[in-house]
Amino acid sequence: MSRTPGTTAQDFVPFATAALDFHRALNLPGGPLVTTRAELDALHAHLVSLHGLLDAHAARTGQLVPAEGEQLRTARARIWQAAEGLHSAYHAAPRPDSDEVPEPEACRVGMPEGAPELSICQRHQRTAHLVRRRTTPADLHAPFTGLVRR
Repeated sequence: MSRTPGTTAQDFVPFATAALDFHRALNLPGGPLVTTRAELDALHAHLVSLHGLLDAHAARTGQLVPAEGEQLRTARARIWQAAEGLHSAYHAAPRPDSDEVPEPEACRVGMPEGAPELSICQRHQRTAHLVRRRTTPADLHAPFTGLVRR
């Protein structure tokens, strides 16, 4: 296996990073003071995708370089925690049509606001299932120290 960094035709991560930076530079200085539910949904989708990418890297790398794999698994857990925070923020944000804030339990029953508004909940539940299979509760609640467990 080659560990030499190289640019390939499939290396789109720098473009995703640039797109986020571009979005922030264009939309936040003159944008609304409160984050919209649509943006929280889009950010959640981004983090869930990043979680999947880190999950794939952790699985492959961990077999060959255990210390690096452990760090990637830790990063994957932290990304999930960030996605959890975005999901909670989405539910704390008022609905755009009524300014009503839904109950936190509403997500667990499916899509109480109807499609597509709560596609975030379906995405979150699918990823939560994966997280429960591949992460221990201790991993999710341990403080991050930056130290490698050996």
